[in-house]
Amino acid sequence: MKILKLLFFVLFAFLLNSCNNHQDKEHTIKVGATPLPHAQILESIKPELQKLGYELKIVSYVDYVTPNEALKDGSLDANFFQHAPFLQAFNTAKNANLISVGTIHIEPLSIYSHQIKNLDSLQENDTILIPNDPSNLARALILLDHLKLITLKDPNNLNATMQEITNNPKNLKIIPIEAAMLAKNIDDKKVKAIIINGNYALQNHLQNPIAQEDGRSPYANVIATQEKNKNSQKIQVLMQALHSQKTKDFIMQTYQGSVIPAF
Repeated sequence: MKILKLLFFVLFAFLLNSCNNHQDKEHTIKVGATPLPHAQILESIKPELQKLGYELKIVSYVDYVTPNEALKDGSLDANFFQHAPFLQAFNTAKNANLISVGTIHIEPLSIYSHQIKNLDSLQENDTILIPNDPSNLARALILLDHLKLITLKDPNNLNATMQEITNNPKNLKIIPIEAAMLAKNIDDKKVKAIIINGNYALQNHLQNPIAQEDGRSPYANVIATQEKNKNSQKIQVLMQALHSQKTKDFIMQTYQGSVIPAF
């Protein structure tokens, strides 16, 4: 009889622990993000999510590929690091079906230089480094077109490539490299300027851009998730916290214009 009671209590404890683990998983939101500003913005909403009964677990990434791979394989509930054109490019390349469930902010793509103070100082054959992933490469070319440094065949084409440059008056050497490496090359004497994403500019403490995108940019950063999870309670609660006035105020006060709310 004692053995039966012991077995009963062991089984009860096991079932109780399994139930608690299931509940913990159901109330834990796992989001992948690059450190700045994405993870920092997510950190700011943790108290609000706790009030709603959810724990936010932030998984940090330093590249633009792994967070989508992790979301695709189900390791994450959502991720926060990219804009819609980048997400679409990933879906096309990887035959994925990740979706945006809402925009959060814009990180203006900016031009920085340690050698010149304005674009008028660019000389013939000067070198400008830009991101090499397809969506941000197109974004950089569109910015150069808007600044009248080059002319594109179609400046509204979010998939523009180097081959679509129809005019380059100063014969600028526009060289695509990995986005994470751009800031490391800003002090290279052969590099006159770099065009860099806002999160990398923040991480590398770059200040005083000589030019940048304005509020018309279509490249707002989004929360991405799997199609099947778009209406889940986790995603609804996450978006509720992110689209609050508190989050908007946090973005405006923390980044002073280097990051702009997009909701």
